[in-house]
Amino acid sequence: MNVIRVTEEWQRAGVHYVRTEAMCRGFQIPLEGEFAEDTPEDRYILVLDGNHPVSTCRLHYIDETTGKIERVATLEDYRGKHYGKAGIIEAENWMRENGVRKILINSRVASAGFYEKLGYVPDYTKVSGDGEFKCVMMEKQI
Repeated sequence: MNVIRVTEEWQRAGVHYVRTEAMCRGFQIPLEGEFAEDTPEDRYILVLDGNHPVSTCRLHYIDETTGKIERVATLEDYRGKHYGKAGIIEAENWMRENGVRKILINSRVASAGFYEKLGYVPDYTKVSGDGEFKCVMMEKQI
């Protein structure tokens, strides 16, 4: 397992591959919808199994001390094998190094247990969406 703070175009291609496979193919999210909010300034974590991209997440800074981990995606065959966890931990470390003390994640309710194991606390007064994409805002102090 290799966890990368994305800085090069080939690494960004890996991010796009994972998101396209996991979200567009896996959950039938339209390609435009999956990438509509991305900007060239966005920061990403990419997790590789050997040379194969398998997990990713996007980092967003809300203010000087608050960050948000977004667009978390892991290929289906790699879920439950700690690739996603490794990406989240690296994202937390990167944010911490940049002064962040509180991290938010808007998690699908079905995935909330994954984040709870990593120390995130759900706020069920902040729920959005419906069906498979019913989400709850989660928070962690770092």
